Amino acid sequence: MFIELNGVRLFYEKRGEGRPLLLVHGNGEDHTIFDQALLLLEKHYCCYTIDSRCHGQSSEGPLHYDAMAKDMLAFLEALELRDAIFYGFSDGGIVGLLAAAETDRITTLIVSGANLSPNGVKPSLRLLVRAMYRRTKDPKLALMLREPWISDDVLHRIRANTLVLAGSRDVIREKESRHIADTIPGAELRILPGEGHGSYIVHRDKIAKLIMEACRIGS
Repeated sequence: MFIELNGVRLFYEKRGEGRPLLLVHGNGEDHTIFDQALLLLEKHYCCYTIDSRCHGQSSEGPLHYDAMAKDMLAFLEALELRDAIFYGFSDGGIVGLLAAAETDRITTLIVSGANLSPNGVKPSLRLLVRAMYRRTKDPKLALMLREPWISDDVLHRIRANTLVLAGSRDVIREKESRHIADTIPGAELRILPGEGHGSYIVHRDKIAKLIMEACRIGS
């Protein structure tokens, strides 16, 4: 399905019934990374898997994390969704942090591998992304090099029950994940042993189990 918001056309799929759950992918991906997780999640929640602007089947538009967060806020309002769970992976996690700071419609927030600034990722990834951008000039890569810039004031405004996830082998610095969890009021941090950035998420059902566990704890 498509929905027109903020001058862009977003593609999304809706599956299941129950409490609304939005799932947002990372940079350069689309909603299909959640195919395995949905097999479990759709039995318990009304799941909305969304292609972010400039990704998947969604249309192009100015590419900034603030704009992507405003898309999610407009999506929640347009579909009149409340008491929503927001799960975001990587770029989707950044979007979740920004969106949850601006609305009470998100009451459970779960983010995996999110960073607050370009310096929040390990140097090896920054070097790789910079090299790829020099070769491709892909604006999605440019986004990772130039943004986000999320202040502690933004994190302090989040009132959702929050779980911050990261792998022990993540490309995000562990101190970044710890700072996010320490700064959001009441947030919990889980560092998953042996996991990388997306090894427990992309085409995996492990993230579904983590989401369901977090929702039970937060209820």
